Amino acid sequence: MSKTKYSDKAQDKVGKVMHEFKEGKLKSSSGKKVTSKKQAVAIGISEAREKGLKVPKKKKG
Repeated sequence: MSKTKYSDKAQDKVGKVMHEFKEGKLKSSSGKKVTSKKQAVAIGISEAREKGLKVPKKKKG
């Protein structure tokens, strides 16, 4: 069970982005096709964060 808390709308946003990824329609900011699941999830979280949805803070490494 995950400890990080995402809002339902943020989860929906990531789900829509993953759907685009699975259809092969998701593009990165440079315009190239996204081929990695991790990259697709990162794009979804980033878009949710831009909209001001509840998303946990970025991890500091």
